[in-house]
Amino acid sequence: MRFLELWGDAALTTAGFFWTAFWAFALGYAISAAIQVFVSRDGMRQAMGTGGARSVALGTVFGFISSSCSFSALATARALFAKGAGFVPAMAFLLASTNLVIELGIIILAFLSWQFVVGEYVGGLVLILLMWGVVRLTRPRRLIEDARQRVEAGHEDTRHRLNELFHGLAVWRLLARRYFGEWQMVWKDVTVGFTVAGMIAVFVPPAFFAWLFPGTGADVDPTAWQAVQHAVIGPVAAFMTFIGSMGNIPLAGLLYANGVSVAGVMAFIFSDLVVLPVIRVHARFYGWKMALYIAGVFLVALIAAALVIHFGFQLFGLTPTPEGHGLMQPEERFSLDHTFFFNLGFGLVTLAFAALAAAPGAKGEHQHDHDHGGAIDRVLYWLALAAFAWLGAGLLLAVFIT
Repeated sequence: MRFLELWGDAALTTAGFFWTAFWAFALGYAISAAIQVFVSRDGMRQAMGTGGARSVALGTVFGFISSSCSFSALATARALFAKGAGFVPAMAFLLASTNLVIELGIIILAFLSWQFVVGEYVGGLVLILLMWGVVRLTRPRRLIEDARQRVEAGHEDTRHRLNELFHGLAVWRLLARRYFGEWQMVWKDVTVGFTVAGMIAVFVPPAFFAWLFPGTGADVDPTAWQAVQHAVIGPVAAFMTFIGSMGNIPLAGLLYANGVSVAGVMAFIFSDLVVLPVIRVHARFYGWKMALYIAGVFLVALIAAALVIHFGFQLFGLTPTPEGHGLMQPEERFSLDHTFFFNLGFGLVTLAFAALAAAPGAKGEHQHDHDHGGAIDRVLYWLALAAFAWLGAGLLLAVFIT
């Protein structure tokens, strides 16, 4: 009976993760679709086509005002790169859209403290600067050229104008099909990743993660060497518990409450872009060599950024006192708040796009096939179906047992 209760809790937790992130997915995919339809390569090259400070700053600002969902940010960054943005500005957008957005700071304030909000925003900027420096040092010109050819092959250089939205449904149908093309790209990864995250959040005790980080649980502050260890282990913990840039904050609160250092917590939070589901999506976009290169660059930069924040806090006396936090309860996730109304709005948008994409007049439009097949995709397909079965049964258990 206890296992059945935990099964129901795990399914509810996964459903809560989906609920929290849906509107951000939809917003990011809508932005990506709009970039694909309305932005020309020449225009993007003029705005963000170099690796200079102006282009990197633009990428950072665009990321700041964009989505905080990792998967939707991946799609938008790829669309920018395919349309001619420089590699570093596109990666700056990706890092900013998952680390510098306002709603992420609000969640951090709820589960950690204001010091971590400061650490997130300052660390996010440091992370972008370090990423830029690592790319300049390594000079991956051939990788960038190969990746650009790959993504440009799947993106037409469209010349549609915004005013075409007021002259019939043709452009709306194209937007709808691009929107669902983004969902098609990642639905298996998202389903499996969120389901596993819910299972880990419920079945794996917080004490395990405290054990994972050396020196936690003691009444003394972690040493400098332990802080370095925590910064390295943080991405390992994130790799095992991938939830997304928004969903991993409650678990970060648990880590800090159990004595993990600021460096370990910040590295854990920054690591949402170096986990397997994200690396797989990058591999779909750019190929495995570039995907692993991006992961390596981000890993080096995030560990260094986490240590900068940790020792900066110590230098200025800002290290916060750990306070007990827990994972958000289901009733908190599904409350009548801004998430409910955002999800309602984007749910209606998705239904409208579904009707447009299925319309007879949309059939003849070009649609790039985002599902590239392969053994991994087939395995993920069946795992995703198994995840749906697990979630369906678990939600029924949650209704009838509790």
